[in-house]
Amino acid sequence: MSEVVISKSLDARGSFCPGPLMELIKGIKASQVGDVIEVLSSDKGSATDIPEWVKKMKHELVYSKAEDGYFRIAVKKMR
Repeated sequence: MSEVVISKSLDARGSFCPGPLMELIKGIKASQVGDVIEVLSSDKGSATDIPEWVKKMKHELVYSKAEDGYFRIAVKKMR
């Protein structure tokens, strides 16, 4: 498995729903197809909200993992 190259990292820790998702949407809009945007979020709702939005918008969820007190979620812009 190849290493993921993060194009942009967004630190939304301390922000509550829908803040982290809104940050991701802004990041996706400003990115190129193929870019990988990583969101750091302390809001546990992000672990479900972001993957649902990614699927609906037909992007690719690269990973979603729990770290020490926050989530690290990476999304690849597909269109």
